[in-house]
Amino acid sequence: MADWTERYRPSTLSEVRGNDKARDAFAEWAHTWDDHREAAIVHGSPGVGKTSSAHALAADMGWETVELNASDQRTADVIERFAGRAARNATLAGSAGGAGADGTDADARQLVIVDEADNIHGTHDRGGASAITRLVESAGQPIVLIANEFYEMSRGLRNACREIEFRDVSARSIVPVLRDICRKEEIEFESDALQHIAEQNRGDLRGAVNDLQAACEGRSSVAVEHVVTADRDKSMGIFPFLDAALKESSAEETLRSAYAVDETPDDLTKWIEDNLLDVYDPEEATRAYDFLANADGWLGRVRATQNYSYWRYATDNAAAGVAAARDGQKGGWTRYGRPQFWPSSDATADAVVEQIAETSGCDTATARREVLPFLQTVTHHCKPRELTVAMAAAYDLDAAGVAFVTGSGESTNKVESIVEDARERREEQLEANTGNAFAGRVDSEPVPLQDTDDESDNGSGADRKDSAVPENTSEDPESTGENDDQAGLEDFI
Repeated sequence: MADWTERYRPSTLSEVRGNDKARDAFAEWAHTWDDHREAAIVHGSPGVGKTSSAHALAADMGWETVELNASDQRTADVIERFAGRAARNATLAGSAGGAGADGTDADARQLVIVDEADNIHGTHDRGGASAITRLVESAGQPIVLIANEFYEMSRGLRNACREIEFRDVSARSIVPVLRDICRKEEIEFESDALQHIAEQNRGDLRGAVNDLQAACEGRSSVAVEHVVTADRDKSMGIFPFLDAALKESSAEETLRSAYAVDETPDDLTKWIEDNLLDVYDPEEATRAYDFLANADGWLGRVRATQNYSYWRYATDNAAAGVAAARDGQKGGWTRYGRPQFWPSSDATADAVVEQIAETSGCDTATARREVLPFLQTVTHHCKPRELTVAMAAAYDLDAAGVAFVTGSGESTNKVESIVEDARERREEQLEANTGNAFAGRVDSEPVPLQDTDDESDNGSGADRKDSAVPENTSEDPESTGENDDQAGLEDFI
């Protein structure tokens, strides 16, 4: 029996099911490519139709395709030799094609498809990631990068491409596809059987088609008892989980989903916390933050005791608690963002939060949830510069800290100059605030007198001062030790 996933692969974008917005965005990207000339990153869970959509788009546009798939050794040399030549207008026959906007027939275009672009790394792909980035920045033909995990790709590559996200296909969208296949194959079906297959695959359309074919093998009809697929051992994606927690599922269902997500409770809490306000109204958010505060407390206990059994209580609060704080279900589509603490290391994030908390006199939870997001907003990409310098000086941040808060590169001249200016500002502020406290410490601090036998002394300032000052002290400021004290303070700073 022929593979049904290949037999019923969409031949046009209009046949792609369950991702209407992504499908329309993909078509718009192709039709306007001459205007923007950007590559596209099409990402989403396995089986949602990313690669099929790319080939369907090429068919719609009348474009040839050049595909570099997962079985190829994606070294820099291979990418340059195959995909690179195609992207620079060489047709499959080796002749030079053109670029529609600059005088070439747009029908001569080729769509370069790089599958599993998020997995180009390691020994076998040495140099491949850099070659892909160079390719998309200089290509004269449309390029589509197919990826499961958008954030596994380098930031430079992500910034050079247009992002198109394919979401997990809902069971409601999968069932009509299965029904159409059964009718074309002239197979009788029970609706409950198709519904069961759709629900068991958790949004994986390709997996659902495979399971349907297995259930129909050697049969002219399919019923529930013929569907023997077990629940797939498949991790739930973080974005479907956020939909479940913040929009759709009950507290109990959300808790079950949390254990299917391949994230630690710590990271899961960050994901929820960072995206909460994009969905919840103020009253819902207030209740939800109480649960997140409880989760943060349990996570703190885990860090303090290294007893990871407490993780379950953090998950209870972050997942079930936040879902319970919601008033009913919510519709619409939300563009979820990656937690603010990534891609910087946890060590950098924790250090910055602790520094903010210590300087501001608040707890770390408040610093993390309230102060840090405000600082990140007002100093984004180090603008305005003076405010960024003031922030770096106030919290005594190093280059890593400034880069983390502002989202700028740690090694850039901009960040380095801000850190230097902040250091100078702190020195000036310390000098201004200390006044003569350090320089005059010898004169101002009480020192035991050498001769105290004279009880007739009335405590005159002159007598007491004379007896307190070492013999080698002169009136000259340079000999009072002022410069030495200031030099020591500068070394401390």
